[in-house]
Amino acid sequence: MHQASHIGLIGLGVMGRNLALNMADHGFTVTATDPWPEARQSLVTELANYSQPERIRITPGVAELVAALPAPRNILLLVKAGATVDSLIAQLTLLLEPGDTLIDSGNSFYRDTMRRESELADQGFHFIGLGISGGEEGARRGPAMMAGGDAAAYARIKPVLETIAAHYGDSPCCARVGRNGAGHFVKMVHNGIEYGIMQLLAEAYLLLRDLGGLDHGRMAATFRAWNNTELASYLIEITAEILDKQDDLTGAPLVEMILDQAQQKGTGRWTSEAALEFGIPTPTLSEAVFGRALSALKAERLAAADMLSGPSPVPLKTDSAAFIESIRQALLGSIISCYAQGLALIEAAGRELDWQIELATVAGLWRAGCIIRADLLARVMNAYQTPGQSGNLLCTSEFAQLLATIQPGWRETAALAVTGGIPVPGLLSALAYFDGLRQPRSAANLIQAQRDYFGAHTYERTDRNGVFHTEWSQL
Repeated sequence: MHQASHIGLIGLGVMGRNLALNMADHGFTVTATDPWPEARQSLVTELANYSQPERIRITPGVAELVAALPAPRNILLLVKAGATVDSLIAQLTLLLEPGDTLIDSGNSFYRDTMRRESELADQGFHFIGLGISGGEEGARRGPAMMAGGDAAAYARIKPVLETIAAHYGDSPCCARVGRNGAGHFVKMVHNGIEYGIMQLLAEAYLLLRDLGGLDHGRMAATFRAWNNTELASYLIEITAEILDKQDDLTGAPLVEMILDQAQQKGTGRWTSEAALEFGIPTPTLSEAVFGRALSALKAERLAAADMLSGPSPVPLKTDSAAFIESIRQALLGSIISCYAQGLALIEAAGRELDWQIELATVAGLWRAGCIIRADLLARVMNAYQTPGQSGNLLCTSEFAQLLATIQPGWRETAALAVTGGIPVPGLLSALAYFDGLRQPRSAANLIQAQRDYFGAHTYERTDRNGVFHTEWSQL
């Protein structure tokens, strides 16, 4: 049992309520509120059956919460990202004292976090942007948390956060990854990788169903078997459970009764926009965003199905065990490519914004508690901790060797998907990223020649220094 530590919490939705209970479980005292009486009452009702209800104090409003906290105060904000956060901060700054710390634990855009940190610092307040992953269960039992902000401010809240976080062995999946917006940036890229992996799993399911001809029981068994290989992860695990679930109304596999239109909340798009901003290729993460956008065009897809010709997927007459293993290899290679793209983006942003992010630390935070938690991440962490290893994850010795062994299945699966008319943009983009990275001489020289031809944009040469322009046309 830890010595009681007083902390404020504003926002008693699913995440806030569960984080409050998590803190209380670990011996911390929480003062909490929510602008909605229904949210406050929901927690009051839950506390009636809780073993230590005295550890959570509920106030009717923000002013009462601030008054109940001893200075210097630490207050977690778990409200909707955007204007709601700014409005709440404006309200709080009228009540706080210099030295108090606000911790934004929502899915805020990292540029907003940087702005808020600067504005609050000018007023004598501390601000931490805290990315949290793990959903409802993670908040209750231990999430992964990525903090950005002043080191001294983080040190004050560290005993609470690192105690309630998920743990991988003895290591908490919570740390300060850098200054101001670094925490929310790392969480944003986490979500971008999450988009990518979910897209890849959907493509594997499509291949197993439409080319492999597997029924849902066999597909579920396949994913469960994969969960005992290098692919072991939370998303693989829940995919097996989803494929096994029967619809109570029809008795059919429930997944087939769900409309094929995937929604999104914006963090995947933010990741792709950041990749463009920092000039880092994240093709698989971006294809996942486009994949959801294309899925939303249901009416257009139904019309196109009647208009556009192409191969119709027919189950292959082949050794199913070999086919399944090829898909496993393709999925493994593509997921590693996803990690490489996301981590390269984090490294570039950290360098540009002077966040001094350590990629081994980031991978370590994702080993437990978060949605993309996977056994592979321990190997990613180790790869970046190995002396002499730096740069792109694909070029670390461990992963270069692993990718060499799984390329045959990866390439065979890509070819079968294309000839069979199965859309697998995630898998193909991941493989193209791998092939593009390993090209000692690309086709970009032709692009530079084209740019110089129509726009006199100049080019550099391979055989001498300087910048050159050619009069290409003889007309």
